Amino acid sequence: MRNGVIPGSSGAVRPMRLLGDPVLGAPCAEVTEFGVELIRLVEDMYATMYAAHGVGLAANQIGVARRVFVYDCPDDEDRRHLGHVVNPRLVEADGVLVRGPEGCLSLPGIEAGTPRHDRAVVEGVTATGEPVRVEGTGFFARCLQHECDHLDGALFTDRLTGLRRRRALRAARRAPWAREKA
Repeated sequence: MRNGVIPGSSGAVRPMRLLGDPVLGAPCAEVTEFGVELIRLVEDMYATMYAAHGVGLAANQIGVARRVFVYDCPDDEDRRHLGHVVNPRLVEADGVLVRGPEGCLSLPGIEAGTPRHDRAVVEGVTATGEPVRVEGTGFFARCLQHECDHLDGALFTDRLTGLRRRRALRAARRAPWAREKA
């Protein structure tokens, strides 16, 4: 076992924002201040992601409209990828376009075949301002593209068309969590 702090172990689980919340539909602002508050946000995001059994989480999913996401996601070879990116930019998305199952912590229980590129590269910085470049393939590439979409104000349902989109949105309207917040 590696020595070190487990991400999220000092974080607090925050409430998840769900489909229909305005913060999910607007582009997030660049992070300009690095320090204790940002490090706390990243820790809270890990704690929230783990509590929700997710593989990625964008800051706006917990109501913070800043360009930050965390991930703990396997790729198709079952290699674990763990980290966070502040002010991420999707600089490459290429390879085969794969329609695979995709869900979202902000739409619990809803899943649909969503087209994504099989390879993605994201550049940004860490919470301490160090440059970072993250490259992923397969499921991890899907995760990177999904989280970047969140920070641009888009959900995976925005990538769906036709019957897939109608079914996913109908399921979301009928979901218990949609009725609870109405």
